[in-house]
Amino acid sequence: VQLQASGGGLVQAGGSLRVSCAASGSSLSRYIMGWFRQAPGKEREFVASIRWSVGTTVYADSVKGRFAISRDNAMNTMYLQMNVLKPEDTAVYYCAARLWFVSDYTYWGQGTQVTVSS
Repeated sequence: VQLQASGGGLVQAGGSLRVSCAASGSSLSRYIMGWFRQAPGKEREFVASIRWSVGTTVYADSVKGRFAISRDNAMNTMYLQMNVLKPEDTAVYYCAARLWFVSDYTYWGQGTQVTVSS
């Protein structure tokens, strides 16, 4: 599976941004797709995930109610809609994929920078 993240940028606090992850190379029906982020000087952290076949979602507590993960089957693309953005959401956002029965994410995209100004 090849993953290509896009859509990052600079936004003011309280604003919204949507990042995308285009997947290719394999059917995604057996995969769980996820978003992670890494801020400067911090470890990479989980943001959200979606089980491609049924659309089941999981969110980190820090983004619940503000972020929404979704997918477009026809486009093989995953999205992360980010609302009410805060400066602490500033990070490089990565998309990743794993087979549903594997615990670790195996495939990673290149990351897209999201910067939230105060």
